[in-house]
Amino acid sequence: MPRLPRLAGAAAAALALGVIVAAPAAGQDQPVTAPHIVAHFDLAAGQTPENIALERDGSADLTLAFARQVARVTRDGHTRILATLPAEPNPNAPLVRRAAVTGIARAHDGTLYVNYVTGTSRTGIWRLGPDGGAPVQIARLPHDGFPNGLALDERQGVLYTADSALGTVWRVPLSGGTATPWCRAAALGPLPSPPAAGFGANGLKVHRGAVWVSNTDRGTLLRIPVGEDGSAGPVETRASGLAGIDDFGFPGHGSSVLVALDPDNQVVLVHSDGSSTVVLDRQDGLSNPTSVAVLGRTVYVPSAGYFTRQDPNLLLARLQHPIGR
Repeated sequence: MPRLPRLAGAAAAALALGVIVAAPAAGQDQPVTAPHIVAHFDLAAGQTPENIALERDGSADLTLAFARQVARVTRDGHTRILATLPAEPNPNAPLVRRAAVTGIARAHDGTLYVNYVTGTSRTGIWRLGPDGGAPVQIARLPHDGFPNGLALDERQGVLYTADSALGTVWRVPLSGGTATPWCRAAALGPLPSPPAAGFGANGLKVHRGAVWVSNTDRGTLLRIPVGEDGSAGPVETRASGLAGIDDFGFPGHGSSVLVALDPDNQVVLVHSDGSSTVVLDRQDGLSNPTSVAVLGRTVYVPSAGYFTRQDPNLLLARLQHPIGR
């Protein structure tokens, strides 16, 4: 999730890194095709789709940030609200100054975990059942932090969350309990002054023995190896110049990544060498895309409409071929 009033400055700062995101050349094979919107949401009600987890049947579980809701959308667009996080009477979340539901992750048994940001003791990770129900807080995170992207490693029995305000990746037992700072580094932090938006570590995924994290202010995609003892290895920059990067998803088992560029209304394919190609844009229906997920050959992209102020939605598209590298 980007900071709403000032992300245009962050985009300009990231572009200043000098890395150009290329559009496909005329006639070049398009890796992502057949984009179509399957669900629309109510912007006035705060239904801004922020993050996504996928069910085995292809349904999408979405956090609707400022409505404080978790919704399930079937592949044919039927939408059901699974849960609403408890109202916070005096929210004071960093960066947005209101309560928001951000990252979401799904366990193999269907249990869902979400980040809730309030600026109070309710800030932390919450759990709800496979079919919704009353959310339960299982871990507290610092009230002055902004937990954003969320991922789980079931083999290790841990959750990881990216803190956009504090430049930290937190680690929490899957059963709940005390959050510990797993990785703190300058590369995870926000830029210290304007035109920075104040958002450092944002999206987060666990992939092939590492925790991958985006940094919105710095326009970077980072990889942090997980050591044999579970500790964090040195932070590696895998791509830069990704202006307004939000969350991302892996289209295969390799290191290529589909990345949501929120202010530019684009999804780009970041190749294993760090170069990038635009695969979806506003003409396809994107309206400030916030995250990406892939199931088989289907690509899912939620859009929040944070800056366009138009048509928050869920878009589906198709991978033309497997992307293995």
